[in-house]
Amino acid sequence: MQSKMRLDKRLIQQAWSARLHLALAIGFGALAGIILVGQALLISQIVAGVFLADKTLNDVQSQLLLLLFLSVTRAGLSWGSEVAAQRISGQVKHSLRQRLMKHLFTLGPAYTSGERSGELTNTVVEGVETLEAYFSQYLPQVAMAALVPFTILVFVLPLDLTSGLVLLFTAPLIPIFMILIGDAADRLTRRQWQSLSRMSAHFLDTLQGLTTLKLLGRSRDQVRAIAAISERFGQTTLGVLRVAFLSALVLEMVATLSTAVVAVEIGLRLLYGLLVFEQAFFVLILTPEFYLPLRMLGTRFHAGMSGIAAAERIFEILETPLPQMTRSAPHTTHHPQPRLDIHFQDVHYAYESGQRSALRGVSLHIPPGHKVAVVGPSGSGKTTIAHLLLRFIDPDQGSITVDGKPLDTLDMAIWRSQISWVPQNPYLFNASVEENIRLANPDATTEEVIHAAQQAFAHDFIQTLPQTYDTLIGERGSRLSGGQAQRITLARAFLKKAPFLILDEATANLDPEIEVQLREAMDRLLQDRTALIIAHRLGVVQDADTILVLAGGRVIESGSHAALLENAGLYSKLFAAYGGAA
Repeated sequence: MQSKMRLDKRLIQQAWSARLHLALAIGFGALAGIILVGQALLISQIVAGVFLADKTLNDVQSQLLLLLFLSVTRAGLSWGSEVAAQRISGQVKHSLRQRLMKHLFTLGPAYTSGERSGELTNTVVEGVETLEAYFSQYLPQVAMAALVPFTILVFVLPLDLTSGLVLLFTAPLIPIFMILIGDAADRLTRRQWQSLSRMSAHFLDTLQGLTTLKLLGRSRDQVRAIAAISERFGQTTLGVLRVAFLSALVLEMVATLSTAVVAVEIGLRLLYGLLVFEQAFFVLILTPEFYLPLRMLGTRFHAGMSGIAAAERIFEILETPLPQMTRSAPHTTHHPQPRLDIHFQDVHYAYESGQRSALRGVSLHIPPGHKVAVVGPSGSGKTTIAHLLLRFIDPDQGSITVDGKPLDTLDMAIWRSQISWVPQNPYLFNASVEENIRLANPDATTEEVIHAAQQAFAHDFIQTLPQTYDTLIGERGSRLSGGQAQRITLARAFLKKAPFLILDEATANLDPEIEVQLREAMDRLLQDRTALIIAHRLGVVQDADTILVLAGGRVIESGSHAALLENAGLYSKLFAAYGGAA
């Protein structure tokens, strides 16, 4: 209950950011409630005058015109309230999406790599969208459910105390039943949202691995799995609908019975001459309108529950603590120079909240203009070093300095502008070849993009594409081979012209012929640059100034290629295992 109240408070805070439209939505609704009382008063006077006082059309013409004016005004206010409510949801959704995306980008790969991309996508897109009903319907209706009945009671109690007391004591029954049934609906709605998130994540995973599934003959199994997940989601949705319909039935019954009680007691008093017809008719007209906002609150409560379930996940992401590097960024004072002197001093890092150690006291030095290679078995911590330098993560212990200044005091954007990163699995977007290369330097000219592609040996194969540099290459570069995708990534590095280069398994899983071309391109790229080279294939590190050998998160050997071979340690064993220079 406390977590739900805290969540409601957070959602109301979000609505407060659009407080002008919130005030308009509530204000227009409240005015419409006051006009409703005026309409009921005019109707009761007109009917009493025509049927009891034998008034003609001319006698009540002014009242009818006023009634028409009030009806049009009320319709306009209702429309204005709906428009303002829609503006609330629009502003809040836009703001939340921006905050959510900014927070995810700030959290970086260290967070997103541990989440399912389909689930995150569903939260950002569909999750935020489901909040529309909460902000445009449920939240304004909460205010209407209090203001409109209160307005009616203000006019009814002085006129007819008995009917006013009946209304006052029966009104809480509707919220009570709504809360009782709402607890069950809340549980089912949360289960429905979790089922939808799992289904979205599984479906995206299946689409991304469709080629592999087809090759291994497992696509039909996934069709059955998706069908089963969809069936469970359908059953959960039907459960939510059953509770929603039950709630609507109960609320309608309570409102109908309460209206009937008022109608009976008014009829009896009218029959015995204890009440004037005009007053009785006035109260009777207002009675259904008294319960209507409460009934609507129950209906819109169910409409907004999906948004509440989604909001729980949205705020869970937004409340995920940011890495230390982002918190220290405002205090940055030092900008790195074009030639960099990088030191790791007793650096420790562990994943999964300290449960899985990656680095244990690593110390290393990358002098300006030097090429330092890092090799070792899988899981020894090589990529973690790259991620620390890219500031995707910060060390748990130890220090990293650049030109004698702590890395965490550098402006992150300026620091990353000094780095070109060529990863093992580059990400290419579903855009043209030119747009993918230009990501490294959005201000680059077409001639500069072509020159970078030529340096990366990518120009020749790009010329064979249907629309050359304007060819769409598909999501993740699906229309390119692995070697072609890697050359596009190298072209990005050439275009960026950064002084510090990180090559993270850049030639892994490639044919030897393609690797030869890429190594030649990398040799060009490495000229006059400081570089960290991470590799499994030891042929690409032989010319490095210093080679570091990692095992178990520690540096166990360091030196030149020749010196390490003479030591007959792990490096020489790895070199022999990979067939010498292969």
